[in-house]
Amino acid sequence: MTLFVIESGLHTLVVDQGRFGSRHQGIPWGGAADYKSYLLCNAILGNEPGTPALEFSLVGPTLKANCDLALSYLGPPCQLEIDGININNLNTFPLKAGETLKTGSCTTGVRGYIGIKGGILVKNILGSTSSFDPIKTKTKLPCNEGWCMRSRLPEEWRWQKPECLIRVTPGAEFSFFNSSDLVNKDFLVDQSSNRMGLRLSGPALPTLKHEMLSEPVCPGTIQVARDGQLLVLGVDGQTIGGYPRIAQVIRADLDILGQLRPGSKITFNLVTESDAEMFWHDKLKIISTISLQLRTASGLFL
Repeated sequence: MTLFVIESGLHTLVVDQGRFGSRHQGIPWGGAADYKSYLLCNAILGNEPGTPALEFSLVGPTLKANCDLALSYLGPPCQLEIDGININNLNTFPLKAGETLKTGSCTTGVRGYIGIKGGILVKNILGSTSSFDPIKTKTKLPCNEGWCMRSRLPEEWRWQKPECLIRVTPGAEFSFFNSSDLVNKDFLVDQSSNRMGLRLSGPALPTLKHEMLSEPVCPGTIQVARDGQLLVLGVDGQTIGGYPRIAQVIRADLDILGQLRPGSKITFNLVTESDAEMFWHDKLKIISTISLQLRTASGLFL
């Protein structure tokens, strides 16, 4: 039972929740860049958290089934067609043997998620099935037959365009700068941004006169490059870096980084570490509650 990749789309990956516990070996987290969308994409199919799904950037893949499958889509609005029939209003849908799903380009946001009932059957490496290399055209994705009664999420649970205000805590070298260098200023996401990180353009920050030793960094670390511009690390970002760490995006806002298009305008808001922890637990509680309801509910969402 296979899902054939007719066209791969842009940077389409197999993702799960990420690969943790290996950063000391230089291996990034990886996994879904938009954690909430990935989880709900699986939950609406009744899949357990951590089930492998597909993530694409801007333009999705074209997929053909050789058996009856149940699929889902969650993420920015984009054109979805099965054999030329528009299914844009559906979050889950059957893909029968011989049918082809064509995923178009996102009209806003960056990354969309395609789930398969039962997941994609790929090898687990170091505790994760997430890949760093995009899938290629003619790839065969092994999966299981499946079906799902649900069709559409309630409006309040659907994907929402991310806020442009990102909350941060002080970084290890925050004292090297003035808070006014970072907060209440507009920055633009550069064209060269990707899953490894975002390059921002804006008012140049002061730069250090001395070289730093490389120190640990993680997704959401904001560094000041030698030209005074900001770098914000993503889920595929490196594990160490030699630029000063002015701030850290709180975990509750990491999903925003994964959906910022080039040209997006963002600002930073400084919060305390205790507030950051509270925001994450609040978000996780909401996601967990919705996911549980989706996995255990019966009938249709109309």
